[in-house]
Amino acid sequence: MAEESLFEFPCDFPIKIMAATRDGLAQAILEVVLRHAPDFDGATMEMRASKAGNYLSFTCTVRATSRAQLDALYRELSGHPWVKIVL
Repeated sequence: MAEESLFEFPCDFPIKIMAATRDGLAQAILEVVLRHAPDFDGATMEMRASKAGNYLSFTCTVRATSRAQLDALYRELSGHPWVKIVL
């Protein structure tokens, strides 16, 4: 039996990433996202700094084609040494 999903693919799927502020962070996040969603437009990546500027949050809305694609993207982002949280 096929695994049920709450989503119908393909769909636009927002991923929120939070990480400690550091040089090259946005580029590193973008490279990971592009490995899993090559059609992602980096110009659409939203970035916000925390009040004290110690953390950055990114929102990347990818065109998801499968649950496996999203799982792989979440795994790689969560495993990145600079990333604190992926939602």
